[in-house]
Amino acid sequence: MASTVHIYTDGSARGNPGPGGYGIVLRFGRKEKEISQGYRLTTNNRMELLAVIVALESLKTSKYDIHIHSDSKYVLDSITQGWVFGWQKKGFKGKKNVDLWRRYLGLHPNFRLTFHWIKGHAGHPDNERCDELAVQAALNESDHLIDDEFERIHEGGRENTLL
Repeated sequence: MASTVHIYTDGSARGNPGPGGYGIVLRFGRKEKEISQGYRLTTNNRMELLAVIVALESLKTSKYDIHIHSDSKYVLDSITQGWVFGWQKKGFKGKKNVDLWRRYLGLHPNFRLTFHWIKGHAGHPDNERCDELAVQAALNESDHLIDDEFERIHEGGRENTLL
């Protein structure tokens, strides 16, 4: 009988774009791990997607079922409705966050994934904790990383739509 890893994720951006961060809570049996990181300039959707990616990258094995819980319709619908796989076939023409979607797609086949939507800010303890982690990471400028791809594409706020 396979055990299950439960992953709760959230992203935040203070302005869109603006400083942002993600928060993750991983649960496996009685074990729990929290992960968060902030970025100096990014978007909410990038942080929502990056949270899922980082959570999967943090796993040391792929032998367990993975249940991802998120309040991001952008991320969940793109995956569960199969849109991202169509975007991939079309070379992501006209799509945003291509670097992150490619990174996700490299991970996707390695796991048995089930996705669950959670209504945001509705009192779910793990979703609320992820939100706290994401907001704290966004606000803690001393620990911010640079979202290189986002900043390169946006060149000071102007999006380069060629990518």
